[in-house]
Amino acid sequence: MKNYKPETLCVQAGYKPKTGESRIPPICQSTTFFYGDTQSMADCFDLKNDGYFYSRLANPTVAAFEGKVAALEGGVAAIGCSSGMSATALCAFTLAGEGDNVLCSRAVYGGTFNLFGTTLPKLGIECRFFDPDSSAEEIEKLIDGRTKLIFTETIANPAIVVLDIEKISAVAKKYGVVHAVDNTLATPVLCRPKEFGANIIIHSSSKYLDGHAAALGGVIVDCGNFTFKGNERYSSFNLPDESYHGLVFADLPDAQFATKCRAQMMRDLGAMMSPQNAFLSYLGSDTLALRMERHSQNAELVAKFLAAHPAIESVLHPSLPQNKYHALAQKYLPRGQGGMLSFTIKGSAADCARFMESLRLITQETHVADVRSCVLHPASTTHRQLSEDDLKKAGVPHNLIRLSVGIEAAEDIIDDLDSALSLAFKN
Repeated sequence: MKNYKPETLCVQAGYKPKTGESRIPPICQSTTFFYGDTQSMADCFDLKNDGYFYSRLANPTVAAFEGKVAALEGGVAAIGCSSGMSATALCAFTLAGEGDNVLCSRAVYGGTFNLFGTTLPKLGIECRFFDPDSSAEEIEKLIDGRTKLIFTETIANPAIVVLDIEKISAVAKKYGVVHAVDNTLATPVLCRPKEFGANIIIHSSSKYLDGHAAALGGVIVDCGNFTFKGNERYSSFNLPDESYHGLVFADLPDAQFATKCRAQMMRDLGAMMSPQNAFLSYLGSDTLALRMERHSQNAELVAKFLAAHPAIESVLHPSLPQNKYHALAQKYLPRGQGGMLSFTIKGSAADCARFMESLRLITQETHVADVRSCVLHPASTTHRQLSEDDLKKAGVPHNLIRLSVGIEAAEDIIDDLDSALSLAFKN
């Protein structure tokens, strides 16, 4: 279905019923699957045949959702994971091991920053952070013979930095390094990083993909455009895997990354998406294209309102002509800039709290990118483990508020913001 538009892929891709079968994918709520002959099951374990034998590795309901997201991103395969963080971790572990290093943008979600900056080093994988706005030459200086991954976000959470994907992808291609992009906040409806050179796409499907915040999950998409064969940097792809009787993943005709990730990392770490969550996410993604249009429209209106409010110091949303990333957004996000924005108030963290507690429609919660508008104070929550220096480098000052604009009536969202600002700053 690769030639269809995103609107069509949202409602048609991933599952095609046969005559007399359910029109939407059924929930295969089973850990295991029956086989009538021993050899068929053995061939599945050896990756010789496609099939399902244990839901820790693959499941028909999860496969339907994987197929939809892969089609939307233009990838060759996808892997449904238990969360967005597990998707990111599995991506890193598939490519890097002890003694290796990875590059990561400083402007990433706080949990991602902690994974790369704290947990990976404990396992012997060094992380080298870089400013995504740096020149290609500055980023290149961080790459050496043990660099296995460059990790970035299309729209950074919560700094709302728009990535110059082609710049990073060109650096990665020059040195034969995999470039992975977390496309959670843009979604493939607004941006397809593969078209600009990215090799791996990551999603926290709990956000815009499902839209309802009812199902935790993550997805890894293999774009199928990276050459592992003969690449000395990725020896693990080119050496026989004895646990699969000498299989060389780089020799596979396609989806080398996805196959290795599922066959090794998912097999051993067990971070698979549940069938129930995959079903809910599949249904939610049916309306993704419609929702992203509304999210983007609402966020643009809210951004304009906040930018003109006397209590607001700055507003970060690339729809604003004065925004630093407006030109990049026109290139990479021409169909809309999404529903995520951040703003700084003329006050302290205590003022931020007073404002958020004065909201009545918009709720304060540790989530973003579902249909309901919500706010968060990143410095004291998602990014509270960061040092003052790292907070500054990540673009997260103490007077910053993250606002995920939902699909309610824009007038109601703006009225709630206006009322809360009046209450918070009445003195």
